Amino acid sequence: MVDQQWSGVRQRVVALRAQPSSGKVFGSLGHRWVLEDPLTDDGLAELEAQIGVRLPDGYRSFLTRVGAGGAGPAYGLFPVRRVRGRWRWEGDGAELADLAMLARPFPEHGPDPEDLDALLAVRPEEEDFEEIEDFDDAIEAWDERWEALMFAPERTAGAIVISHLGCAQREWLVISGPHRGSIWSDCRADDADLVPLLDQEGKPVTFARWYNDWLREAELTAHQPATNA
Repeated sequence: MVDQQWSGVRQRVVALRAQPSSGKVFGSLGHRWVLEDPLTDDGLAELEAQIGVRLPDGYRSFLTRVGAGGAGPAYGLFPVRRVRGRWRWEGDGAELADLAMLARPFPEHGPDPEDLDALLAVRPEEEDFEEIEDFDDAIEAWDERWEALMFAPERTAGAIVISHLGCAQREWLVISGPHRGSIWSDCRADDADLVPLLDQEGKPVTFARWYNDWLREAELTAHQPATNA
């Protein structure tokens, strides 16, 4: 049943490349409607053995039935590749995921809000400094404290980055813990913690829902008649 949900998906994605308005789909200039080759069963088994956890069913069947990455939501689905004998995900920010922590449960909550508020309250302001060099030093030191709090590897244990939307905003797939299989939005660059993507009924969005919803919307956009400038 899981495999059947991907029937014909690769062909539908590839077909969009020839549609008159395919360039209007957000992010398509990044992936250009190209899908990587699917993983072999042996490749998938080796990947899961290396990371120490079985991937969520919808995603793992996508990897073997549709492709190992490429065309997808936003600027594309981060590909997973075997490089010098080791598997890894590649893309803008993919390295934020600590592959040694993928078997650990993904935490539902991030830093304590009181800790965040306390740190924001002491953020240096340029007008408080007579010399710009002193302000630069102070804000650099503050940024290090902020990043250590917001971007601690433990915050995203049990998850991988699968897409980026630009402006340092990304989306993660949880692969371990109670939220396994769900997609989370990462806007920490805008001082906001990760939050789960929810559908209209308030239910967590799974990988299959995330990808198929994007494909349906992309088809609607790409099949629109081209307009002459």
